[in-house]
Amino acid sequence: MKVVCSNRKAKKNYHIDETMEAGISLVGTEVKALRAGMAHLQDAYAAIEDGELFLHNAHISPYEKGNIYNHEPKRTRKLLMHKKEIRRLLGKVQQKGYTLVPLSFYFNDAGIVKVELALAKGKKAYDKRHEIAERDARREMQREAKYRDY
Repeated sequence: MKVVCSNRKAKKNYHIDETMEAGISLVGTEVKALRAGMAHLQDAYAAIEDGELFLHNAHISPYEKGNIYNHEPKRTRKLLMHKKEIRRLLGKVQQKGYTLVPLSFYFNDAGIVKVELALAKGKKAYDKRHEIAERDARREMQREAKYRDY
């Protein structure tokens, strides 16, 4: 599995409840651009429209050796999942505060591009502060334990 790009801010800004894998419908120059690692998932999100799953605001840079048929960088792309899974996600997304956030683009073992999606709930500012305080306390305890062994 080769990870092309990941959304590092997603874990900072969201409580991730569940992750899943989805295929993505791409044109040829987009696949070549992904192989070159020219993608960003900042501000990207997935939405269910008319029973289909779409990825919005994912930026895949135009392929530099592409011709006049090169792709639009921020076009809406269709995500491929089973209808049953989409219906289950629709029920969860309609609950207050839940959203679908892409975590990463990657190539699986067969060389096919996949998107890792997360069912997530936005963090509040106090949640972020609490998480930072816990991390600092953990780091301080590890530092103390390291010097106690001597």
